[in-house]
Amino acid sequence: MSADISSLKEGLDPENIALWYKKVIGEAKEMAPPWLADKISVKQDSILYLKFNLDISKRAVRYLMVSIENNLDDMSYTTRLYFLKVQEIISQEMDKSLV
Repeated sequence: MSADISSLKEGLDPENIALWYKKVIGEAKEMAPPWLADKISVKQDSILYLKFNLDISKRAVRYLMVSIENNLDDMSYTTRLYFLKVQEIISQEMDKSLV
């Protein structure tokens, strides 16, 4: 049980989340056309380590969503939950902009 709890904690470690953001953003930039690649970025807050500011063009959102989806199976359970929530929030924001 102790090992399970520690693995859940590690899944939400800011360094772990930052590593996955780096991987996901890198793959999204590879998928996106060159003129959109520089419109995808993420910055970790220097005070709140679990806060990440995602700066992405609306046209590039689909590449990020596909990249997250492609990597979910490789993530630990809590990291996967984190990125599923990121997808949900992005989808809600995109829906708001359409209305």
